[in-house]
Amino acid sequence: MRPISRIMIALAALALLVLLVVPIWRIDLAAPQYPEGLYLQIFADRFEGDVEKINGLNHYIGMAYIKDEMFKEFIYLPKIIMVLAVLGLVAAAWGRRILLFLGLVTLSLFGLWALWRMWDWGYEYGHNLDPRAAIKIEDQAYQPPLIGHKQLLNFDAWSTPDIGGWILFGVMALLAGVYFLEIRDMRRRMQAATTN
Repeated sequence: MRPISRIMIALAALALLVLLVVPIWRIDLAAPQYPEGLYLQIFADRFEGDVEKINGLNHYIGMAYIKDEMFKEFIYLPKIIMVLAVLGLVAAAWGRRILLFLGLVTLSLFGLWALWRMWDWGYEYGHNLDPRAAIKIEDQAYQPPLIGHKQLLNFDAWSTPDIGGWILFGVMALLAGVYFLEIRDMRRRMQAATTN
């Protein structure tokens, strides 16, 4: 691979480490009784934001109490991110296109798994309600949106990537671009060799 490609891969790998300290995803809630809004940020190892206020509201409709321990991924997600970053640095140092391709596939699968896991958690969280809840609405589920907007009773809920989510998507786009340019460069060199 070209030196610039290897540098870009190394920078992408190092950027993954930022996911260890910034929020990756965000859920915002707004309602007439909360005009300033409520928010929940999801980090690689914890929840932050208006967790206690959201728990207080959710108690009335029978939703589970949000706590870090309910998300077992918080235990190993930081380790996965570190392993992905190290593998990226190895790919940059070794300079083989196959490692770039495998890294891109691995990172894409990781991103898809993370999105699926968030959807699955949201489904369980919004559907498995305590039957003894103070407020019950027939056939009502409270699953937050995975991406975008959803109306939950009198709350508007938005779910979007936070800083870390955008970094992850940026890293994936950067690696895909580097791979495309490397393949194009390799084909040009092969065509030049066959014409000479």
